[in-house]
Amino acid sequence: MTTKELAGASVEVDGEGYLVDHKVWNPEIAAAIAKEEGIDPLTDRHLEVIKFMRKEFDEKGSAPSIRRLNKLNIVPTKELYALFPGGPAKKAAKIGGLGKPQGCI
Repeated sequence: MTTKELAGASVEVDGEGYLVDHKVWNPEIAAAIAKEEGIDPLTDRHLEVIKFMRKEFDEKGSAPSIRRLNKLNIVPTKELYALFPGGPAKKAAKIGGLGKPQGCI
């Protein structure tokens, strides 16, 4: 684990840059991670997906996979890839302060 400065806070991240403790997450940290991931600014649509993922995490104990996001049709698949290019579930989970979704490579 590594300590990283995000939005003025020192946070622990794993080897892939995911927050170790999802409870330290806040919207400012989300914006900082998103910027690092090439997503700036975070729109209401981004936040809708992130809030859904955090809710799922709270209820089920893990971030939803892309398959689950597609199945639940939170946003259309094509839009999901446009919002979070290069791996929507992984990027949304990372920006949302969650661990990598199970089943993601």
